[in-house]
Amino acid sequence: MSVDTWPQDQGLDADLLRAAREAFADQGRIKVAVAVSGGGDSIALLHLMHRAAAQTGYQIYAVTVDHGLRAEAAAEAAGVAQFCANLGIPHATLHWRDHPTTGNVMDHARHARTRLIGDWARLQGIAQIALGHTADDVAETFLMGLARAAGLDGLAGMRGRWQTACLTWSRPLLRHSRASLRAYLSRHAIAWVDDPTNEDEDYTRVKARKVLAALAPLGITVDRLTISIAHLAVAQTAVQHGVLAAVDAYVTTPAGVVQISRAGFNDLPPDLQRRLLVAAIAWLSGDAYPPRSAKQTTLLAAMRAGRDTTLNGCRFRSKSDHIAVTREPRAVAAITCLTDHLWDNRWRVTGPHAPDLTLRALGAEGLRLCKNWRDCGISRDALLVSPGVWRGDALISAPIAGFNPEWSATIPTGFAKFILSH
Repeated sequence: MSVDTWPQDQGLDADLLRAAREAFADQGRIKVAVAVSGGGDSIALLHLMHRAAAQTGYQIYAVTVDHGLRAEAAAEAAGVAQFCANLGIPHATLHWRDHPTTGNVMDHARHARTRLIGDWARLQGIAQIALGHTADDVAETFLMGLARAAGLDGLAGMRGRWQTACLTWSRPLLRHSRASLRAYLSRHAIAWVDDPTNEDEDYTRVKARKVLAALAPLGITVDRLTISIAHLAVAQTAVQHGVLAAVDAYVTTPAGVVQISRAGFNDLPPDLQRRLLVAAIAWLSGDAYPPRSAKQTTLLAAMRAGRDTTLNGCRFRSKSDHIAVTREPRAVAAITCLTDHLWDNRWRVTGPHAPDLTLRALGAEGLRLCKNWRDCGISRDALLVSPGVWRGDALISAPIAGFNPEWSATIPTGFAKFILSH
């Protein structure tokens, strides 16, 4: 079969296969993981990615997270494993064990799923992960945003592609409906599992799904909402360029600190001020979701009034000539990893790695051992939350503080690049 005619010659499957082929900017022998629950959307995506791999060169892997919240979940994961075995696709099942006892269980599950898949992918040398969200998910999320009185960012749709640390996440099927994926599976005689929670109206998304069906007689359909959401996304992109211009003009990032010119900040419109602060939080903390609107408003008020504050694991110092945003010490105190892994999801450390060495925050204990730290010209706040190389309780290096030049530390994704990719 000629690559030139594929997927145009695949009949009704052509548009879906094109989306799978274009899931990632890079092609060739790259490892691509597909997150598969066993539901129709993710099973369809896996099958499409498997077919596209013959053209792109992708090495396809599959991963399932068993959240341990339903008795049927183990059997569903086993079913996915068998489906993958039939296709010759390596599959892994991950288990969420540290369930919280309070709070929004589904939100905690979403965060746990992202963390588990991300950690697994990095261990496998996988840098690209595909998710099976559809146009229906986009429309449902829009309605949920309306219910929260969300602004532009909450209504402009789900991201098609973004990066966290060294991972690229993609949602190739956002322009395709859930019904089109079910039709695809039926054409190829592929079975899927319907999660019973999809009918449980205790969940907000299920309510949105039923409301969407009720709105169809008014012409408010998935297709029509998708068009409106696309218009909002265009406006969101224009605003993002305004933030990037502000970063270029007023922001520096010495030693991983987001340092914003006070005069420049004061000249920005309030919404760009807010967006700049929220972007700083996302870059520093790695949080997938921004603080709630009320907390953003409180943060902006504090910065405009010149008051120090903390939010989402970040410390904001409001000075006369600049605003400095760093990680909050207690947010990184317990983070530890091997020296050849990313620390705090953003720091890459290079040096003579050894299995008995770990990375953890320099902290006050480590800073006391760096007698000449003031000579490096970096603030104490920044150094406390910078990575230190430790062998047990012995400090081997503090790269940012200039202790032991055999080691260096950098942040691979700069602030401006991070904003573009998010």
